[in-house]
Amino acid sequence: MKVFIVYCHPSKDSFTCQVYKSFERGLRDAGHEIFVSDLYDMNFKTDMTEEEYLRETYYKAEGIKAEDVLAEQKKIQTSDAIVFIYPVFWTEAPAKLVGWFDRIWTTGFAYNPNPTMKVLEKALCIVCAGKTIESLVETGEKSAMETVMLGDRIRNRAKEKEMVIFDGITHWNEKIRSENVPKHLSEAYEMGIKF
Repeated sequence: MKVFIVYCHPSKDSFTCQVYKSFERGLRDAGHEIFVSDLYDMNFKTDMTEEEYLRETYYKAEGIKAEDVLAEQKKIQTSDAIVFIYPVFWTEAPAKLVGWFDRIWTTGFAYNPNPTMKVLEKALCIVCAGKTIESLVETGEKSAMETVMLGDRIRNRAKEKEMVIFDGITHWNEKIRSENVPKHLSEAYEMGIKF
């Protein structure tokens, strides 16, 4: 399977980066072909230009698209699945990933009129959170994250869609973190193997 990973974290020393590497290693060990966009490493431009904004506002599918947008859309079109790996920042993906959607999910590609984006076999969001699942459920944050990523952004653009949250990795509680980190990294690798 051809898998497009959109990875978004500002630090190479982060737990999220470890998850990304574990998952990618699992994919490679399983024989998948991988394309990667490391949004921070490639310094992906997240702000829309006025031209881009006006094209989207008036649903104009025609018009010049920036080369970086076309390159990302090509990765999607040549893939069977897409995986987003990122940390939770205030119940949301980092601004750089939000900006990626703003610029890549364009009129005529990801939505009407006449979208050309292929329907992917799978879409997976691997999310790293300091809070526990119990806390995220209790506050409604888990549901909100799923609604935004799976309901709005992925919607019907993939046949299967899922969000996996690796929780309890805050530095505020090193005991819980030390228990969760190896467990989550092992699970990330296994997810790659079974993808």
